[in-house]
Amino acid sequence: MSTCAVAALSSPPTSFTSERVTSGITASVQPSAFLGTKISVCKGASVLSRAVSASISRQPLVAPIRAQGVAAPADTKAPTTTKKTDTKSTVIITGASSGLGLATAKVLADSGEWHVIMACRDFLKAERAARAVGMPKDSYTVIHCDLSSLNSVKQFVDNVRQSGRPLDVLVCNAAVYLPTAKEPRYTADGFELSVGTNHLGHFLLANMLMEDIQHKENDTNRRVIIVGSITGNTNTIAGNVPPKANLGDLRGLAGGLDGVRSSVMIDGGEFDGAKAYKDSKVCNMLTMQEMHRRFHEKTGVTFASLYPGCIATTGLFREHYQLFRTLFPPFQKYITKGYVSEEEAGKRLAQVVSDPTLNKSGVYWSWNNQSNSFENELSQEASDAEKAKKLWEISEKLVNLS
Repeated sequence: MSTCAVAALSSPPTSFTSERVTSGITASVQPSAFLGTKISVCKGASVLSRAVSASISRQPLVAPIRAQGVAAPADTKAPTTTKKTDTKSTVIITGASSGLGLATAKVLADSGEWHVIMACRDFLKAERAARAVGMPKDSYTVIHCDLSSLNSVKQFVDNVRQSGRPLDVLVCNAAVYLPTAKEPRYTADGFELSVGTNHLGHFLLANMLMEDIQHKENDTNRRVIIVGSITGNTNTIAGNVPPKANLGDLRGLAGGLDGVRSSVMIDGGEFDGAKAYKDSKVCNMLTMQEMHRRFHEKTGVTFASLYPGCIATTGLFREHYQLFRTLFPPFQKYITKGYVSEEEAGKRLAQVVSDPTLNKSGVYWSWNNQSNSFENELSQEASDAEKAKKLWEISEKLVNLS
């Protein structure tokens, strides 16, 4: 799921020094700026920036936590057989128990043309969420998947294959965002949590499921979609607000992001929770392009990324300061005009999943203020083919695919 421009603006650095908090931004913003079409500066951002900065000193520290791999309970596994009469296409959506993932799952389930596999860490939460939004009972299956554990990802893939459902589309949507964390947290495999979950977990999942997607008999709608973020693109206002995404020479990633042999940050720098998220989104967008180069021509599978708009009320901001969570939605609605509801964002992602006119591979999709889709431009780093290749090779080693 994507964060938005002012989310980046208000995310404090590890040390919370005043030099790293931006303010005093007063120039006007054009209607399409928050969609990443051009760099401009956001009127009124200084108000929110100063308010959030003022609240920093009153916030408690976030203690470092190492994630634990959790095996899927028996009842979270998919059934071993599928009805022969079921002609629906199948889509996997990670992080489908809330926010953008749930909204997209509902749109596709309600269409009657899709069976949604909800890949979620919390089985009961996902099941309750699907029922709460009224998804038809036979339109979805919840299967446990904790992207912060490589073993859990592998178990998930096994369970999907046991379900007997031919896979059409994979949507890599789930994300961890820790903008106020002063100390790094870690995955079950010892990687910094944001990059380990958002990038490495999805990297392993997409690579393992390529075998299933490329061998699907019906090849008219096979896609792998990775949700990107405007904050990872330095050709936008969000991407130019410190801390800016920067993968550097990938020295931290090559060292394992464990905080022992190397830095926990991809570029080898000091830990910054907001930057770790932005870096992971650059990795997502680079991975999509590298998959396009490696697999599209020989398999026919479409690879795409997208930024569905600023979902200011998303649960992705649950670890942000309360003041930020209070001010950010009205700021987006009435000042920047960049606000997009979860429902609208879900429709946009569902378009990328199923719309035959959005089947071009290697594209980063965005929408204008009239909700019309267009092919957007990625920043220089997010479209660097050499860096994408190096990222791929290092990631393969870290998840034991090489």
